[in-house]
Amino acid sequence: MEKIKTYQNIILSILEEYATYKPVNMDEVEQQIIADTQRNHFQLISIGWFKDRFIHDTIFHFDIKSNGKIWIQANWTDTDIAAILVERGVAPKDIVLGFQLPRFRRFTGYAEA
Repeated sequence: MEKIKTYQNIILSILEEYATYKPVNMDEVEQQIIADTQRNHFQLISIGWFKDRFIHDTIFHFDIKSNGKIWIQANWTDTDIAAILVERGVAPKDIVLGFQLPRFRRFTGYAEA
């Protein structure tokens, strides 16, 4: 349970940092953190209007599974978010690239599942 709480705090700190980055030329778009610490689901989304288009995009999506592994479900940036998790104290064996095809995960340097 202690590990999950630590991982929650690491994920939230990353999301809080990235939420401060405002999309260029999109004044009516805001970054929102969605965090369910009971069920361990975490997202950063962009939401709002750009010209005549409604924006609702997922930037990051993390889940922490009951075995304590962080699943990166989405990363729509050019940031190596798994490397940032490792820099902040998450063991590579506790990171799963959920967006990666399962048969290729063994080549990532992170957990397969």
